[in-house]
Amino acid sequence: MGCAPSIHVSQSGVIYCRDSDESNSPRQTSSVSQGPAAPLHGLLVHTDAADAVPPSRASRRPLGAVRVRRARAQLGSGSGAGSSVPSATTCRGRRRHCCGSAEAETQTSYTSVKQVSSAEVRIGPMRLTQDPIQVLLIFAKEDSQSDGFWWACDRAGYRCNIARTPESALECFLDKHHEIIVIDHRQAQNFDAEAVCRSIRATNPSEHTVILAVVSQVSDDHEEASVLPLLHAGFNRRFMENSSIIACYNELIQIEHGEVRSQFKLRACNSVFTALDHCHEAIEITSDDHVIQIHRIHRDSGDNSQTEPHSFRYKGRRKESIDMKSVSSRGSDAPSLQNRRYPSMARIHSMTIEAPITKVINIINAAQENSPVTVAEALDRVLEILRTTELYSPQLGTKDEDPHTSDLVGGLMTDGLRRLSGNEYVFTKNVHQSHSHLTMPITINDVPPSIAQLLDNEESWDFNIFELEAVTHKRPLVYLGLKVFSRFGVCEFLNCTETTLRAWLQVIEANYHSSNAYHNSTHAADVLHATAFFLGKERVKGSLDQLDEVAALIAATVHDVDHPGRTNSFLCNAGSELAVLYNDTAVLESHHTALAFQLTVKDTKCNIFKNIDRNHYRTLRQAIIDMVLATEMTKHFEHVNKFVNSINKPMAAEGEGSDCECNPTGKNFPENQILIKRMMIKCADVANPCRPLDLCIEWAGRISEEYFAQTDEEKRQGLPVVMPVFDRNTCSIPKSQISFIDYFITDMFDAWDAFAHLPALMQHLADNYKHWKTLDDLKCKSLRLPSDC
Repeated sequence: MGCAPSIHVSQSGVIYCRDSDESNSPRQTSSVSQGPAAPLHGLLVHTDAADAVPPSRASRRPLGAVRVRRARAQLGSGSGAGSSVPSATTCRGRRRHCCGSAEAETQTSYTSVKQVSSAEVRIGPMRLTQDPIQVLLIFAKEDSQSDGFWWACDRAGYRCNIARTPESALECFLDKHHEIIVIDHRQAQNFDAEAVCRSIRATNPSEHTVILAVVSQVSDDHEEASVLPLLHAGFNRRFMENSSIIACYNELIQIEHGEVRSQFKLRACNSVFTALDHCHEAIEITSDDHVIQIHRIHRDSGDNSQTEPHSFRYKGRRKESIDMKSVSSRGSDAPSLQNRRYPSMARIHSMTIEAPITKVINIINAAQENSPVTVAEALDRVLEILRTTELYSPQLGTKDEDPHTSDLVGGLMTDGLRRLSGNEYVFTKNVHQSHSHLTMPITINDVPPSIAQLLDNEESWDFNIFELEAVTHKRPLVYLGLKVFSRFGVCEFLNCTETTLRAWLQVIEANYHSSNAYHNSTHAADVLHATAFFLGKERVKGSLDQLDEVAALIAATVHDVDHPGRTNSFLCNAGSELAVLYNDTAVLESHHTALAFQLTVKDTKCNIFKNIDRNHYRTLRQAIIDMVLATEMTKHFEHVNKFVNSINKPMAAEGEGSDCECNPTGKNFPENQILIKRMMIKCADVANPCRPLDLCIEWAGRISEEYFAQTDEEKRQGLPVVMPVFDRNTCSIPKSQISFIDYFITDMFDAWDAFAHLPALMQHLADNYKHWKTLDDLKCKSLRLPSDC
């Protein structure tokens, strides 16, 4: 079987799916052609209305597929339940097809080969023709158990192959794409069955394969082992050792009628939808009483709307506005269909609910009608830009001369190359980390003196977070959080005890990965410190209320919780569970917020929200989510440009020549508060280049090491390398820092400084940039000059 979505549509409406062994890749999709049906093997789909059925494929056999049939009259006659399989001496009449000529003997072929007819499976009105099941037996040595499955396959009419080594097994599977694989898990000295299973699962064709583990019988004095290790390795089922042919036969038949047929139907549906997607004709799928279920009209890919008169520009797209319930058949209702189509479009165009961008486009369209040709052409270009979705993201030119900028921007501002592999990236959560080596303070007053002394300086921008990391044994978030939250009266606002806050901080910090070079709880503490520092600036303080302050502090604390030390692009390319869950969109940021609230509300001991009003909670929750999602880099320029246009420019226009630190503008103030909070956490998240030089260098080394580790893993797993310049053997760290500052930091902090007035940060930024430029001019690729190390 192994059917991939490669489709052929005949004139009679019969749809075929080509077998995957006709192409080099099991996922390769060929274009859809129309015309007489070619006699293709694989999946056959036809409906009750089809007036032609292609020739039967029963007479065709894939090359190399050896059908083995038994030598005796009736297998069941001497092999009832509980009977053993014929011994090796009685099996010489059959020919086994072994994968790998060096792994097993080829015995004399048997003269009588039983014909196996293809099975028919129904999905509603569709009848699907399924090839005989192919089974792969992976046994290092021939024994009664392997014989049992061999004869069971023979009895069921399956095509069977045997592999003696993991290498030959993988090679045979990639060639045949078996529906069922049986792996001997009884004797570890022959080969590692779980490793064999994982290697097969790492391939694309295994998605629709059922893998069975044969395990040893458990003696009465031993407890039966858990099946979880087998499931984690990729097995679907477990079979307790039993050489009875009928037992093996029953197991295989159950698998066929269960998982195998379900997978076959799933592939059939995928094939049908692929055919629909590629079809260039109108398609209707109706129920038995002619009620339309799906109606699709293919848009002409060769649309020349730009050269058409303005009034007819969207004429070709009106076809999709058909009222589905008004169409019952292809008969006499056609005129009424035509009459209904245009009133439907008229209703859409008469709608009064318009987005601002739609109003702008309509105004430009109206202005075009009476404009000179040159102006109309210029407005066409404006409309083309406005109709894009990335209005705030700059369009990059060629960056061949500066691959560091190109790789860094591409790696941070995309959600991956969408080239998924069979590998799945799953990271572990350290939810229950033990910190017994350091006693937790009961209250802020019980903080050890060495930590308390460091925290006395936490309101300063030059506060050294790495010293706090060292003295707290990599647990700075709890201690800094207690101090900062106390200073801003968070417990009073939330009406929770300091004990609850302490428990919450401990749970959140436990879910940061201390093994990450950069995205660990020290980074979270650093972002919390920067956020608290910004909240202390007069203009920021005058623009936000206490709920905004509390939301900002909480968002900073949780903004990277459970970060795996890999970028969104990596997770999307690796097909991770999170990328699938969040549809490759803001994967990590969505996970951080969701997990933070899950951890908070699941235990009353750490639920800091348990005593606040529901309306306050909803407002606070929305503000936290919005701020954490703002840290996602794909919308970086959108947030910065909105801040500049909505905050900086009106502030400059209203306060020209004034030193007033009052609110910048009263217009749309709630929206302005949102923009300020987004800008604040974004600047706090990437404030490393604005820290004192020693701190800046340390952060640069840590983020570089995390990117190096990601590149190493991408190469090891065969994934697309998102940022090739971050190869630990060739990367220039100064160049990467210069690119990051030039592209992301300078404009954003200029805008933030214009609002919050941060001269010390801007001076650090200038000094740090000079440091990296000096290293780059001297062709030094490290963090410091060798003489400084």
